[in-house]
Amino acid sequence: QVQLQESGPGLVKTSQTLSLTCIVSGGSITTTNSYWSWIRQPPGKGLEWMGTINYDGSTYYSPSLKSHTSISRDTSKNHFSLQLSSLTPEDTAVYYCARNLKDWGKGTLVTVSS
Repeated sequence: QVQLQESGPGLVKTSQTLSLTCIVSGGSITTTNSYWSWIRQPPGKGLEWMGTINYDGSTYYSPSLKSHTSISRDTSKNHFSLQLSSLTPEDTAVYYCARNLKDWGKGTLVTVSS
């Protein structure tokens, strides 16, 4: 059974860059037809898909976030990462990683403060 766990800072400052890592166990991020995504949920709001990195390394981003979002992977460590730059308080959210939008991590709260 695939398990995902988000890792990163809980508190970052405005204008900084957020870096989160999703540690994957029980399955490989290079398994054919697997898709690895980042999703976030701001307080009191719905889920927002941020982007996906596929099993072949190709990436797709939400158009509204594309200009300051980057998703990468380390196949040797079997994890994938999110970088979100130019942070504002509106980026405060619980950040989730997921496989095929079916298996999810527990999420990690990131607060952006000035």
